[in-house]
Amino acid sequence: MSTAEDARADPAPIFAALGDRTRLSLLMQLSDGRRRSITMLSAGSSLTRQAVTKHLRALQDAGLVSCVRAGRESLYTCRPEPLDSARAYLDRVAAQWEDALLRLKAFVEE
Repeated sequence: MSTAEDARADPAPIFAALGDRTRLSLLMQLSDGRRRSITMLSAGSSLTRQAVTKHLRALQDAGLVSCVRAGRESLYTCRPEPLDSARAYLDRVAAQWEDALLRLKAFVEE
C-alpha cells in the first residue's frame, strides 16, 4: 500500500505531521506548488538544514510532500491530496456530531 493509500485508510499520520508548528510552516511555504530545496526552505529561519530535513521527512512519510532529485539537491513540493482525505475525515466526524446533537435536541424537547 502506498503512502497516499495509507493516508486514506488512516488519517492519523496526516494529523500527526500537521501537529507541529514548524511542519505547518514548511507546508505553507510549499503550498504554492513551486519546488524548493532544503537550503531554500531553511533560509531566513533559525532552523538548521538537518532540522528542516527531519521535518520534511515527517511530511513526506505522511504523503504531504514529495521529493525529486535534481543533481545534488532534493527538491520538495506540496501534495494536497492527503489534505483532501483529512478534510473528508473531519467532515465525517462533524456529521456524526451533528447527528448526535440533533438526537439529543429531539430527546430534550420531548
